[in-house]
Parts: sequence; C-alpha cells; structure tokens
Amino acid sequence: MVAHTDTAVAHTDTAVGNGVDAVVEKVCSDELPVHSLERELGDCARAVLVRREWLKRQPGVASAEAVGRVPHEGFDYDAVHGACAEMVFGYIPLPVGVAGPLLLNGKTYQVPLATVEGALIASTRRGCKAITAAGGASAAVLSQGMTRAPVIRFPSAIRAAAFAAWMHDPANLAVAQEQFATTTRFGRLTSCRVTVAGRYAYARFVCATGDAMGMNMVSKGVSAVLDFLSAGSFGDLELLGLSGNVCCDKKAAAVNWISGRGCSVVAEATIPGHVVESVLKTTVAAACELNVAKNLIGSAMAGALGGFNAHASNIVTALYLACGQDAAQNVESSQCITLLEPANGGADLHVSVTMPSIEVGTVGGGTILAPQRACLEMLGVAGAGQEAGSHARELATVVAGAVLAGELSLLAALSAGHLMRAHLAHNRKPAAP
Repeated sequence: MVAHTDTAVAHTDTAVGNGVDAVVEKVCSDELPVHSLERELGDCARAVLVRREWLKRQPGVASAEAVGRVPHEGFDYDAVHGACAEMVFGYIPLPVGVAGPLLLNGKTYQVPLATVEGALIASTRRGCKAITAAGGASAAVLSQGMTRAPVIRFPSAIRAAAFAAWMHDPANLAVAQEQFATTTRFGRLTSCRVTVAGRYAYARFVCATGDAMGMNMVSKGVSAVLDFLSAGSFGDLELLGLSGNVCCDKKAAAVNWISGRGCSVVAEATIPGHVVESVLKTTVAAACELNVAKNLIGSAMAGALGGFNAHASNIVTALYLACGQDAAQNVESSQCITLLEPANGGADLHVSVTMPSIEVGTVGGGTILAPQRACLEMLGVAGAGQEAGSHARELATVVAGAVLAGELSLLAALSAGHLMRAHLAHNRKPAAP
C-alpha cells in the first residue's frame, strides 16, 4: 500500500465521507492537485476513479464516454504508483500469445509475446518449430554492461582532453570505481571511454548492474563520480546533462552497434534441408538469396543503422511488452544483423542473428507488475538469479532466440511468396455489418 502522512489520512476520511463526486469537484476547482491524488487520498484505486471523472470534464477529451470505456477495475495501482506511470486513469489490455516450443541452449521455452499484429506470433511459432526440429539453437552473451554518458563542458578543449586522459588511466578508473561503489550494492563501474568535441567531453561509463536493466543505478553512480571529480582535480568541469546522447538510449546509434549496450548476444542454428522444405515451405537457396538481397543489400541501400534484418523489432517489442521491459528501448535492442548461409554442401541452412544491444532486466521497472512478472516466471527468469546478472543474460538469449525464429520464418514466407496469404489469414476480419 501507499505510505501516507496524517494529512493524507485526513484527506482520505474526507473523501470517503463526501463520496467521489465531492472529491472530483475539489480537483476541478484546484483544491486538490490532480497529479498527486494517490498521495492526497492515500488510496491509489480511489485516485484512479476520481481522475477518470475529472478527465471526462476536461477540454481536449473528444468523448467523455470514451474515457469510461478505458478499463480500470482489477488492476494493482499500488504497484504502479511511484514506479511505472503517473496520472493513471486506467490500463490498456493487450493480447498475449505464446511462440514455442523453442529449444535454446538445451532448454525449452514457451515465449510470451504481446502484440496486436496478426500473424506475428503464428510466424514466430513456425520458426520455433523449425529450430526445435533441427535440434535447437545456441546463444551466447558476448558482453554485458549498461552505459551512461554525461556531457561535460570545460573552459578549453585542452582541459577536456586532460579529463579524457585522466579517465583513461587505469589507476584513475579505480578511483572512479570506488566512488561509484558508494551508491550501490549491486552496480559496478567496469570501464569508461571519453569522446572529446572541442570543449565538450562525453564520458561513456559502462557498468555492471546485476539483473536490473540498471539505468537509474548507473545514473546515480555516475553522478557520484562527477561530484567527486568536480570537488577535486576538475573543479572547472560543468555538467550540462547527465545524458549527452553518447549512451545511447532509445535512439539508433553506431556507438551501440559497435560497442554494445546492455547484453550483446549472438544466436545460431543449422536447419536441415528437409525441415526447411517441410516446415518453412521454401528452399535453402531461395532463403539465402533473399537474405542477401533484402537484409544486406536492401538495408545498405536504405542507409540502415543496425537494421540488417527482416523484422527483429517485431519480436523484441512484443516480448518486451509481455515481460515488463522498457518498450521504447526496442530502438537499440532491435539492432540486429541476420545472416543465412548454405551449410553442409548446400544441403542445410545455417542462420544466425547478432544483436549488440539487448537491454533487459528481470528486477525493477515493469517487472514488478504481476502479469509481466508471470511471463518472466514462465521463462524461469523472474527476479534476481543466483549469480548476479544471470537472469538478465538468460532473458537476453531468449530475446535473440525468438528473433532468430521470427527472422527465419518471415524470410521463408517472403522467399516462397506466402507473406500476404498469411496476413490475410491471421490479420483480417470481415467488416462489421
């Protein structure tokens, strides 16, 4: 439940005595702030009811009846408050389906996917079937580390260069690591590279964050490092922003493509030719030819940055929504190169995906919500693992494995000319009479 003061208790008693309508009138007359009803009333569910009635009366709402059709009952608003969203007036249900079984690293998964795109789950499931029939896929985490890159301004470019040289000295990095460690029991600063542009320095701190996605943890630790430096050898540094866009969060960027962010993962499988033909309904040669023409040449012609794939973002986003991840991080998490090659003299198909910046966590954020945590429990990765970061790493491999399945199936459908047929079957309904 939400902790509240004696003042909040008084507000609650008044609200209960006067009913919702009386509280709504106070909100509409600005006697009660609409943004802090949870604190003022001490009851998150009641705050949602009041806010809904307030919203119906507001300019910019084309239909008050529409507000009433947004569901609100049966949701744990206490869990949301102070953690996931503000100004809450309900929730949006999303259908969640399952793609599987997916045999990955010797373990079988049923992968939950939340989406409104018909045919996506069916197609991914077909890819899972092909991979599992082939004996499974393998995946490995190449590196793990969340980043934060503040933008710092110095009086001169020479001072910015001096800061970069200081940070790149291993002895000084150890000093920074000590300061970072004062802010967290779970996080650890592992490295820092500074990019200089004139008087501006962008220090890209890379940190281990256990099983949390870790952005808040890293930001807090980096702030402590900068406070220490500004009080010592670099009193002339001016912190312009804790994020200077070299991190790089929620934007497609070469720095993530090259250096990674979160978990960098590679996954692969070899699909026997008879499975390619019987399950995927295409041929090894056709699938490989299309992958080169579409994912490699086509993406290059489009000037893609990390988009050398068919639809990795589809699977990443659907899995993120189901499992309580930050859906906006699908931008960099979906950076992926898909490679298809003939194997065993052309009889079989080797397929791989390399994804350098899968950002996931199994604690904190949206993972505290019961349905999302249940999806993580389905995968066996809810909460903290016995070894720090192990659940986050496993979840990242599942993301890559599911993307591998989705890529394989879509490329097969395209190469065989089946894509539109599948969408007409799964993504269309007759018009309402």
